Amino acid sequence: MRVLGIDPGLATMGWGVVESDGFKDKLVQYGALITYPRDTFPTRLYSLFTGVQGLLTTFKPDEIAFEELFFSKNITTGIQVAGARGVALAACQGYTQALFEYTPMQIKQAVVGYGGADKHQVQSMVRVLLGLREVPRPDDAADAVACALTHAHAGAGRMQFKIK
Repeated sequence: MRVLGIDPGLATMGWGVVESDGFKDKLVQYGALITYPRDTFPTRLYSLFTGVQGLLTTFKPDEIAFEELFFSKNITTGIQVAGARGVALAACQGYTQALFEYTPMQIKQAVVGYGGADKHQVQSMVRVLLGLREVPRPDDAADAVACALTHAHAGAGRMQFKIK
């Protein structure tokens, strides 16, 4: 199974593609879609939309896993990131209905074994689990790869994480 993991963001939307047979995982590619504050909000959203469409065309994932949004402070930033997530979801929905979502705590639990793990622990485990020399950069890409790994190992129970 080929999984595209997405860590939604307006300035930086991390992505990672993992292939898994349920026992062995292989990193296909990772990166980030970048937008710039000098551009208008609609321009940035459109850039993300077309960027996600390009990922789908290039990597042809079987299923797509999103990291669920979590905000604790800035509502303005939250609304903008939600917009970025929306255009990514719209692009993915046009490709497949196999869309899933995991909370940051679920991803940490799956990758590190502890839901309260910090960002560095998750990134280190991504590197170890995939046999990489370095942690994927930027951080958003590492988070997206962790999300893809979480989904790849969710097994038959993954249907409970399908986005409704």
